[in-house]
Amino acid sequence: MTSEAETTSVQLRPVSAEDRFGRLIERRDNVDFPFYNGAPRELSVGKWILVWTSVAVGILALMFIPQPNNFVAILPRALFVAIPLAVLALVAGRYWSAIFRRVRLVDVGNMFFFAALNIVLTFAIGGLVSLFFPVAPNTTIADAGSAGVAETIALYVGSGIQLVGEEIFVVLPFLALMYFLFAKAGVSRKTAIILAWIISAIWFGAAHLPTYDWNVVQAIVVIGSARIALTLAYIRTKNLWVSAGAHIINDWVFITFAVVSAAAVAS
Repeated sequence: MTSEAETTSVQLRPVSAEDRFGRLIERRDNVDFPFYNGAPRELSVGKWILVWTSVAVGILALMFIPQPNNFVAILPRALFVAIPLAVLALVAGRYWSAIFRRVRLVDVGNMFFFAALNIVLTFAIGGLVSLFFPVAPNTTIADAGSAGVAETIALYVGSGIQLVGEEIFVVLPFLALMYFLFAKAGVSRKTAIILAWIISAIWFGAAHLPTYDWNVVQAIVVIGSARIALTLAYIRTKNLWVSAGAHIINDWVFITFAVVSAAAVAS
């Protein structure tokens, strides 16, 4: 796992215990988000714009590089991860890894907890929305298991890489919004977290519009709302490995169900 980045005591604005949420939202370990408050390094508005742009470039690579099979798809999925991390390393130097922390046993438990929470939210919100609006299937998951064993293994590997990229796709804009709101707009830390949480969820949902046939309600309401649980995993732990692990567990549950179902039909 990536080691924890060094931190400094330099802050743009001091953060007190009253500025933090209760233990249901944030752990009582005094660990804070990186980059939004000058520690471990302050990123200027221009650098944050560059980081956010790299996130958009990463998803464009994922969307527009042809993916005729799950083996070829590993390349754009890897670029989805590599492009924004490379730019973050460029602007943050050795502190780029501050979005990752060491994974402890309790963090593994958090991965499974937030994956389960996300599955429950997805079914609950999706079921409610489907009563009033048409919903489209996720073809990647629906088609899982329809190819050979090697293709299925490549799907697991590639989707795992992509889901780390999806967490980067949310967490870096979340931190950018935290910086703009807290350091520049002067709002409270709690308000900045809530607004960044909501806006980054909408951003994530909007990115799924092509996946769900441009169904705005499904992408923004269902996917965006379910995203709240995964972002909470990061907010609570300040560790992208935890939210990525929860996301991977979540999606692999559905992929595995599709693979097993396909195998049962084939037999």
